[in-house]
Order: sequence, then structure tokens, then C-alpha cells
Amino acid sequence: MFAENRLHPSDLIWPLFVTEGSNVEEPIASLPGVSRWSVDGIVGCARQARDAGIPCLALFPNTQPERRSDDGREALNPDNLMCRAIRAIKDSVPGIGILTDVALDPYTAHGQDGLVDDDGYILNDETIEILVGQSLNQAAAGADIIAPSDMMDGRVGIIRGALESHGHINVQIMAYAAKYASAFYGPFRDAVGSRGLLKGDKKGYQMDPANAEEALREVALDIAEGADSVMVKPGMPYLDIIRAVKDRFEIPVFAYQVSGEYAMIEAAAATGAGDRDALVMESLLAFKRAGCSGILTYHALHAARLMH
Repeated sequence: MFAENRLHPSDLIWPLFVTEGSNVEEPIASLPGVSRWSVDGIVGCARQARDAGIPCLALFPNTQPERRSDDGREALNPDNLMCRAIRAIKDSVPGIGILTDVALDPYTAHGQDGLVDDDGYILNDETIEILVGQSLNQAAAGADIIAPSDMMDGRVGIIRGALESHGHINVQIMAYAAKYASAFYGPFRDAVGSRGLLKGDKKGYQMDPANAEEALREVALDIAEGADSVMVKPGMPYLDIIRAVKDRFEIPVFAYQVSGEYAMIEAAAATGAGDRDALVMESLLAFKRAGCSGILTYHALHAARLMH
């Protein structure tokens, strides 16, 4: 009765990985309990999410190696894996929301989030041109929320303008506004097939874990450019950033409990170091206490079922 914060299934967004094929479920070794699903399987996951009261899915493609290129052109293919998954979910489970990742790392042969010059630097403005096309491609397929995770400077405003000018006036933007160059992303890169491809690191465009004030500047820029909501990523190691963003700005703040965080909880539960259900629910409640409007978590379905 005196609890200051409560969890509800409507607080959760469930990230899912899509792969090619039919009737395919590929377990991901570094993410125990998480699989890549073919499009038909993703539709089944969407039904489970709807029935559990989860309002939104976040989709990430595992692009086949032969479809990867230095310029990530597969992101612009209107019949790519992501677009086919969006259309299939909207056809079968129209009431559930779909959030789509906008970045080139699932599509590039080098695993970076954008185009790279001969010296290994990310080409910010040239990358944004492709991100705009990727955003329009996903919106046309039926995405409800575009989530630019690339951390290119200025991309939110340009994507917002493009969505408006092409009639996608009801598509929201959830900006990965404070995305840190974190060591917690490893299992995700396994899931989308980019870890073995990545040359170098992403410290040139993702944030330094030492910096907090910079996060507030990044969030302010994305809000000014038209973001409807913002995200802090990773989650639990950055609860102070979530709280600071919530206190400073009147905008919905989301957190991504990333793959490494999920894997640590699963490892602790597997060794008996903690009770899985209790660890899951306490970690999610911490996000609400810090000020989150919602949480992206691989534990979404399990947590939603615990709440019923």
C-alpha cells in the first residue's frame, strides 16, 4: 500500500531478434533463454506479448553475411528482413506496437553503425542520409516508433523532417540519446551477427562512461530536434543518468536493460547466487524508481507473466 513505485506489463518493451528462414528458432549461446526467430516465429512472439499485456516489441535483424556491405545498403531494401517482420506482425497482431532500430551495424560488413572513411572514422553526414532512407523504409512497412541508435549528430531532426514530409506524421521517434560505449553489449552483437565483424570500437560516436553532463547535452539536442522520448543505454550501471535526465527534462525517459545485464542475471540465477524471479523484478523496479516511463528488457515476457 505504501510502495512509491509499481511495475506493470505496460511498462515493458520486448526486444526480439529476427532471422531468415521458416519455422526457425536459433538459441543464442551468450543470451540463455533468448533466440533468433524467423518471421513466422516472431509473429508467435507478438501474440504472446499481446496476451501478457506488453504493448510494444523492439525488432533487430540478424542480416545474412552475403547481404552485408560496407555501405549497409540492405537497410534500404523494402523487402528486407526487418520490413517483412513488421508487415507480418501488423497483419497478424495489429494491436501491438513496433519499435524499430535505426542504425547500420546490422547491415555493414565492418560492424560499425555508419559509413567509415579510409582512416576508420565514421562519416556522420553521409551516414545520416542512409539513416533517413532506413527510417522511411521502416515507417512505410508499419513501424510505430523509430529508434535511432546510431548516435550520429543531428540525425533526429533530419529524420523527423523526412517522416513529416513523407506523411508519416504519427510515427514517433525514441532517440537513443545517451548511449554509452559500453562493455555490456557483447551478447547483443552475437545476436545480430556483428561482433566478429567489428573492426576497432565505437568510442568515436558513443558516449564515454565517465561522462554525465555530456549526457544531458545530448538529450537536450535530441529533444530540440523533435524526439518524442529518449533512451539511456545501458540501464542499471547508468541509473544516475536516468534520474538526471528525468529531473531535467519533461519527456518520457526509457532505459534499455542490455544484453550483458540480462546475461549477468541469468548467470547469477544459474549458479544459485540469487533467485531469478526476484533479481528480475528488483532490477526492473529500480528503473521505475529512477524515473523511467518504460524499460526495454529481454526478461519482458517472463516479468509480465510474473505480474499477472
